[in-house]
Amino acid sequence: MASSSIDPKEAAHFGALAADWWDPKGSSAMLHRLNPVRLGYIRDRIDQHWGLDETGLKPLAGRRAADVGCGAGLLAEPLARLGGAVTGIDAAPENIAAARAHAEGQGLEIDYRTGGAEALDGRYDLVASLEVVEHVADPAAFVGALAAAVAEDGLLILSTPNRTAWSKLLMIGLGEGTGRIPKGTHDWDKFISPDELRALVTQAGLEVVDTTGIGWSPTRGFALTDDLSLNYLLTAKRI
Repeated sequence: MASSSIDPKEAAHFGALAADWWDPKGSSAMLHRLNPVRLGYIRDRIDQHWGLDETGLKPLAGRRAADVGCGAGLLAEPLARLGGAVTGIDAAPENIAAARAHAEGQGLEIDYRTGGAEALDGRYDLVASLEVVEHVADPAAFVGALAAAVAEDGLLILSTPNRTAWSKLLMIGLGEGTGRIPKGTHDWDKFISPDELRALVTQAGLEVVDTTGIGWSPTRGFALTDDLSLNYLLTAKRI
């Protein structure tokens, strides 16, 4: 995050999970279940934005992509497989070490950097930051730094939990209460509503072009939905 936006306690919390990040049954199990839904959304947005063939294997070929708050690389690696020249940035050095080791084992070249949004250099065709803005010290500064890195014809894609009774019950009461999500991962008071996030993105000089919910049910698991009450994805472009 921008240097003023990194929350050291949050970085330490997620850094402590680094060794377990790639275990689909470990502490990041919920992210593993959520990832296909997020990736499907990203693929759809980039295909629509650039008018790409939805059956193409490398839609990000020739394009720069950044994953800010990348953890150990759950999103960065698929973006690299889609052909992007990927930069992954995280505030926790433990996460970056785990990300580099895993990418090397997969034969993927990803530019991993420890730090915040100030570690971005130049402009990127795709800037993604998923489940991160609720963990930074200064959301406005963070979103502003991300927006500044978006290329003229680029996209910014964010995701974050909504601040509702449903998100508090499911993510903190049930998720953290039953151990499915590590305790202390979320602070409900720092969750951001769609209207609040749209305002931050607009103030940063971008135009919001889509907001889509991520819902959950016992039978379907995670899925895209019009209901924004649990979690949501937001796409913006430069005006």
